[in-house]
Amino acid sequence: MPINSKPITKGSVLNAEDNGETRRKNTIEFLMSEPIYTFEDMVISDDLKSEIIDAVAIFQYRDKLFGEWNLGKVIKKPTNVCINFYGESGTGKTMAANAVSSMLRMKLIKVNYADIESKYVGDTSKNLVNLFKTAEQNNAIILFDEADALLSRRVTEMGSSTDVSVNQTRSVLLNILDSYGGIVLFTTNFISNYDPAFMRRIPNHIKFELPNESVRYKLLRHYLEGTVPNSIILEHVAKKYEGITGADIANAVLTSAVKVARSGANILEQQEFEDALKRIISSKNENKSQRKVVIEEREVSEEYALNQMNKGERNT
Repeated sequence: MPINSKPITKGSVLNAEDNGETRRKNTIEFLMSEPIYTFEDMVISDDLKSEIIDAVAIFQYRDKLFGEWNLGKVIKKPTNVCINFYGESGTGKTMAANAVSSMLRMKLIKVNYADIESKYVGDTSKNLVNLFKTAEQNNAIILFDEADALLSRRVTEMGSSTDVSVNQTRSVLLNILDSYGGIVLFTTNFISNYDPAFMRRIPNHIKFELPNESVRYKLLRHYLEGTVPNSIILEHVAKKYEGITGADIANAVLTSAVKVARSGANILEQQEFEDALKRIISSKNENKSQRKVVIEEREVSEEYALNQMNKGERNT
């Protein structure tokens, strides 16, 4: 459990044996924690930082906007804040969620779909409702990590109780977002998976781009200046390694520093650091190539596959 985190118990999960025995109520715990990052910890462009702060400003200025300026007469929706951070893994989306929480001096409840999912129809929706009640009662921000698992397109041809449960859960979430008065943050690497209904209910979609050369240089300075002794030419690395993220740089610094410490040396050399970066880049490239195959397979619908099989049978 992270430092300064405290478990809070709200709601219930109903469990039962497959033979239909009476269900037993068990508590479900949502972990509410203090933010661990601020905007001062983030190395991002000024434009991105401004976009994030502007998106949160409706929460800070809602009395002025909807009261003094009378926007409440023409915009009847509640003054909730829904923000979606999307982009490549390692570009700072979760860190930004922590920074927002820190700026507003609110605690954070980080969840993903697996935390609330139940194999029993209707129970996942109940867990979702209890989650929002918990956040509201404790004035906490909800962060849905890897939110595409929850916000993906609804099933149009339902063939099982699982399909019914998935659609029910998403419908419940849509209704909650229409009336909730708090802050909900989403992060995803795959915004294309989102159901259009969720896209409409989330007014702020903020893209986290891969850092350009200038930002890469700032990231390298952030992690290497005043920390591990090194002889690295930061400008050279920033220019040479396109496509790396802040997380890649942090991981490369740590792994290469560990190697130097273990060897008994006192200086992190250029080659050692670049070797660490190259290993990270290589593993990411392999992961992308394997993921591409899976995505291409998913793009073929069941109807299309059956048609192709029928064609093959007719041609034999």
